[in-house]
Amino acid sequence: MRLKGKVIIVTGSTMGIGKAIAKKVVEEGAKVIIHGLEEDLGIQVVEEIGAEQAKLHIEDIVNEGAGQRLVDLAMATWGRLDAIVNNAALVAASTIHNTDKAFLNRILDINTFAPLFLIKSALPYLIESRGAVLNIGSINAWSGEDNLLAYSISKGALMTMTRNLGDSLFRENGVRVNQINPGWVLTEKEIERKKEHGLADSWYKELSKMYAPAGRIIWPEEIAAATIYWLSDESGPISGQVVDLEQFPMIGRNIPKDSTTIPHKKN
Repeated sequence: MRLKGKVIIVTGSTMGIGKAIAKKVVEEGAKVIIHGLEEDLGIQVVEEIGAEQAKLHIEDIVNEGAGQRLVDLAMATWGRLDAIVNNAALVAASTIHNTDKAFLNRILDINTFAPLFLIKSALPYLIESRGAVLNIGSINAWSGEDNLLAYSISKGALMTMTRNLGDSLFRENGVRVNQINPGWVLTEKEIERKKEHGLADSWYKELSKMYAPAGRIIWPEEIAAATIYWLSDESGPISGQVVDLEQFPMIGRNIPKDSTTIPHKKN
């Protein structure tokens, strides 16, 4: 088991990528703090994992002191903290025309500021365990889709924060900070989001090679599998790194001939 004996906080882990990560780290021997907003879903995750390996905390991550309460729960339950996975995020469509200050602040609070302050709350214990932080970003950090302005800004800021802390915290205290940028992932929320945009119920089964060369998009479990290296001791002294997890390169990609084909919309 690659994470045997470790205690890990995974934010936003009542569903989607976070849930997959939480289940995977437990498979690899870790104990996990489950966090999110959906209590019923969180209870289900704990039941699936087992109450001896998982504890649940339901709270908006942007609440004052929320990060400290997650850290306190880990310490009170298992007496140590080895890693944080900053996965909780809000994906919301916006452009320059409809992004106001309040909206942008809300996105930044969840996607950028909350991860920073959770790291700060956990730092004394991560120093003690020579632990690790893994931030879950997005390939939108590089520029983003035209209707994901605020979200893309927040993930770009998170990426810069990862590189900054990945250098400073490792030099000062031996705490590694890295990031993975998932591409298009088939989560529960993504399925519903695209249906709300007018796509057919089976949109993810009819994808163009332009968007999914494999004929499908990435599963949450595939992202979860990639996190284990960064959370384990196998990654050694590697810190301040950002890795894209998508089916095609973000730079220098050749556009396929069927690039005009999009998933079928409802009539």
